[in-house]
Amino acid sequence: MPVTDDDELRAVLELETIAVVGCSTSPGKAAHDIPKYMRDNGYEVVPVNPFADEIFGREAYDSLAAVEEAVDIVDVFRPSEEVPGIVDEAAAREDVAVVWLQLGITHDEAAERAEAAGKRFVQDRCLKVEHQRLLD
Repeated sequence: MPVTDDDELRAVLELETIAVVGCSTSPGKAAHDIPKYMRDNGYEVVPVNPFADEIFGREAYDSLAAVEEAVDIVDVFRPSEEVPGIVDEAAAREDVAVVWLQLGITHDEAAERAEAAGKRFVQDRCLKVEHQRLLD
């Protein structure tokens, strides 16, 4: 079952490094502004966008599999139909603890696969909103 309990969400938000799949270079887009907020609040944000060279002054990786540093949370800003492939990449990494699908993005089958791989799974929730609600 995807994470819905506030205590478990708080525990997820205590993690430090977030790989943002679909991170945008465009201010004003949620896929840019939410990772920027998380970065401004002390999180290490690793952008994943095959069409960008750099976001937030950091190298943008072409895929989650290409990310060299350790990642705690994979935050997904991609359409629901792309989620299974992203979950497969997350499941292949020992470092990833949580796959988080942003507001409006869900995939129940991918949730089952992530959980079977030992990953916590959050869907249809905004990292920024939950951070403000639970930690501010």
